[in-house]
Amino acid sequence: MAREAGEEATVAYKTILADIIDNRPSGTRQRLATALGKHRSFVTQITSPTYATPLPSRHLATIFRVCHMSAMEQERFLSAYEKAHPGKLPDLAPTDGQRALTLNVPDFGDELKNRQFDEAVSEFVAKLSALL
Repeated sequence: MAREAGEEATVAYKTILADIIDNRPSGTRQRLATALGKHRSFVTQITSPTYATPLPSRHLATIFRVCHMSAMEQERFLSAYEKAHPGKLPDLAPTDGQRALTLNVPDFGDELKNRQFDEAVSEFVAKLSALL
């Protein structure tokens, strides 16, 4: 009984999220996958109400940013998320002194090469930032 209630609560917040994503420009799921460093299938699993996979709280800030969620949309989503996962909400305050930067980079046509390239760029930026 409690499990069913938890699953219903998960379906509720995922339905809200799916509706928001469906009202965004095409390519939003791919941009989300890229921002999360995951495959598009992962994004489908965490955003589709038909999958029981819960949405990890560590991804919420990225989802809000990539999906350009309004304050009202965030509030509605977070209320449903809190019902499904009481006490699991992360601190969604902006990271101190950091900002997101989106780059257009080559597509090597190979998931492994693309991931290695992305990791190399991320590592380079982290090392460069440490010097400052």
